[in-house]
Amino acid sequence: MLESRDPAAKYFACSESERACFEAGIKLGAVYHQYVGTPVSAESVDALERAIEAGVRIQPFVTNVKVRIDRSRMKPKRSTYRYTSLKGEMLDVWLQVRYGNHVATCEMKYVKDLRYTLMRVVQVSEA
Repeated sequence: MLESRDPAAKYFACSESERACFEAGIKLGAVYHQYVGTPVSAESVDALERAIEAGVRIQPFVTNVKVRIDRSRMKPKRSTYRYTSLKGEMLDVWLQVRYGNHVATCEMKYVKDLRYTLMRVVQVSEA
C-alpha cells in the first residue's frame, strides 16, 4: 500500500501520475531557484553539475537525474572580480520521478523560440 511508504499521501487529492508530475515540478523549481546566481567557472562547472544532481537525487521519489550546464554561455574569467553567475538559460536538467506505479520524465531547458527556461513533462508512463 502506497500510504504505508508515503505518510503524506493522504494529503493529496490526485492520481499517482499527477503526483509524480507534481513531485518532478517541485524538484525542477527548487533547482532553478536555489542555484541561479551561483558563481561558476570552467574549473567549477563539473562540480556544480554533480552537486545539483546529488541534491536532487536525495529528494523523495527521484529515480534518476542529469544536469548539464551550457558551457558556451559561460564567459572567461578576465580578472579577479569578474566571473559568471549561473543563469536559468544555462541549465539543462532531466529527471525521472516514480510515484507508485507511475514514472514522470521531466526536463528543464532553455527554449530559444520562447526565450524562456521551460520546465515540462516529457512523458508519464506506468512503471
